[in-house]
Amino acid sequence: MNKKEAVKRIEFLREELKKHNHNYYVLSKPAISDFEYDIMMNDLVFLENKFPDLKDENSPSAKVGNDSSNEFVQVDHKYPMLSLGNTYSEEDLIDFDSRVKKILTGPFSYTCELKYDGASISLVYKNGKLTRAVTRGDGDKGDDVTANVRTIRTIPHTLTGSDYPAEFEIRGEIILPHDSFDKLNNDRISAGDFAFANPRNAASGTLKLQNPAEVAKRGLDCFLYYLLGENLPTNSHFENLIAARKWGLNVAPHPERVSTIEEAIGFTKKWNEKRYDLPFDIDGIVVKVDSLDQQRVLGFTSKSPRWAISYKFKAEQAVTDLLSIDYQVGRTGAITPVANLEPVLLAGTTVKRASLHNADQISLHDIRINDRVYVEKGGEIIPKVVGVDLNSRLPGSQPVVYISNCPECGTELIRKEGEAKHFCPNEDGCPPQIKGKIEHFVSRKAMNINCAEATIDLLYQKGLIKNIADLYDLKKEQIANLERFGEKSAQNLTESIQESKKAGFERVLFALGIRFVGETVAKTLAKKLKNIDLVINASLDQLREIEEIGDKIAESVTQHFSKPGNIEIVNRLKAAGVNFQADESNDILSDKLNGLTIVISGTFSRLSRDEIKELIVKHGGKNAGSISANTDYFLTGANIGPEKLKKAQKLGIKFLTEDEFIDMIG
Repeated sequence: MNKKEAVKRIEFLREELKKHNHNYYVLSKPAISDFEYDIMMNDLVFLENKFPDLKDENSPSAKVGNDSSNEFVQVDHKYPMLSLGNTYSEEDLIDFDSRVKKILTGPFSYTCELKYDGASISLVYKNGKLTRAVTRGDGDKGDDVTANVRTIRTIPHTLTGSDYPAEFEIRGEIILPHDSFDKLNNDRISAGDFAFANPRNAASGTLKLQNPAEVAKRGLDCFLYYLLGENLPTNSHFENLIAARKWGLNVAPHPERVSTIEEAIGFTKKWNEKRYDLPFDIDGIVVKVDSLDQQRVLGFTSKSPRWAISYKFKAEQAVTDLLSIDYQVGRTGAITPVANLEPVLLAGTTVKRASLHNADQISLHDIRINDRVYVEKGGEIIPKVVGVDLNSRLPGSQPVVYISNCPECGTELIRKEGEAKHFCPNEDGCPPQIKGKIEHFVSRKAMNINCAEATIDLLYQKGLIKNIADLYDLKKEQIANLERFGEKSAQNLTESIQESKKAGFERVLFALGIRFVGETVAKTLAKKLKNIDLVINASLDQLREIEEIGDKIAESVTQHFSKPGNIEIVNRLKAAGVNFQADESNDILSDKLNGLTIVISGTFSRLSRDEIKELIVKHGGKNAGSISANTDYFLTGANIGPEKLKKAQKLGIKFLTEDEFIDMIG
């Protein structure tokens, strides 16, 4: 990369990192993973070191992320509240140890601690009383959130004993334990709100609420891990934590003091395996020089202490070559770029393709053909490309030029304001969109028609179906004459299509493929509006008044039925006998499960999972997706999910068999 290219890339990275700092610290809505963020930061540092005259003291590489908000009073930190340097490798821990040894002349030890995934906080105590709680902010000053922090039960307002300093500061992390997170998301979903993506976002967002009473309801917790002040009990960080615990402070659990970096690495390996047993999230380990005197000798950089380092746990990752990029068209017209990769082993499977998400992500990571790329699986089913190894980039490589026309039908792509993806607007003439809508319509949770993807493709290619209504015009003789079909298979398909006419209104509404109308929203609309004509004629305001229906969904529903083609489809389906009327006779069968929350897991012999979920609701209960302290029963079949099983056993949740459940509802 020449200097002109470096200037352009550095400016881009600085702007992107500033934006992602704002998303992470202020909005509590990170758009990328920590690993992706760190790769971008490393790219910026790499380029700034390669071209030193391009360095800038205001660059994100030289500053701490800022979580300050204009809605809170700003307070100066007595001691700068810096961030830690990050690493993902044992080699970097060994390098850190070497740097420490070069500066310190005598023996030293390390304290190893769990790295909590939450929001940093600084608490000030004077004469044993909590006087102030401040967020990290920009490291020099942060938001005064004392009123919110006082609602957290594990943070004492008054200390116990009498041997604490007259004034001191203790820092920690405000987190949301798994139980509180599950309850919060279940409550939000029930109220029609979007669920939080993870406990870290939820904790940070909660801390910035303007209503302490609402904060108190959410079940925040706080672990404290660093004591500062003029007259601390000892010169040992580890011993000070023990003392603070005696004062009633909720000091972070599981710290260990070790003598060598090898022992510290052993600590990281132990907790990399055990972290899933914890009732809260950790994303790594922090290693600190234990002696406060030695910490002062080591000092600080502009944004990090030299006496501590953060080792982050890796998601499943691999490095391979990006060979080419394909562009896929979804049933909604959304364009997804997909990387074709040199096959590489990742998380036990060979990966040949990985998602690139959208044009912004390609630009964000400056992904180019023939780059060596980082591929990550993590908790995602489909691998994704999360970064580039700039050191191995080939000379003469060119940035990717994102397509401007649909790869299937040639229509010029559009990108709506606020949308991350490009879309093909030709929904009635673009083959993947047409077939995708039909595939969704026949799916098990929609109309449950026994029609495979290959069959839909064949029927479309032969000109027998061009939309979902065409399915009901199919004749057995037409199907039987197709390749791979015969009399029996044609009979089975036509019978399955006829049987689908009995599907409940909520399933039909879901099957129509209205954007943002999933199973839950379809059930809500069907329950409130009773028939398709009421849905079609509902105004924006009428839709917004329905609990769980927000602006986005209301606008999508009205927009869908404003198109004459979609109304024609509904009229044809009506004429074919498809059910567009809610059955009010059996909405509620009894109140035998009233107030009970039930989680199901496994496979069952007498009922399907969908039937069980429906029966829970019809008998007054609530079907939850995850185990929490609020779960009343864990309904289990064969092949139970191991994580749910472990959590249910740990919380002492009562187990139910399928037969016991059927007996319970009569």
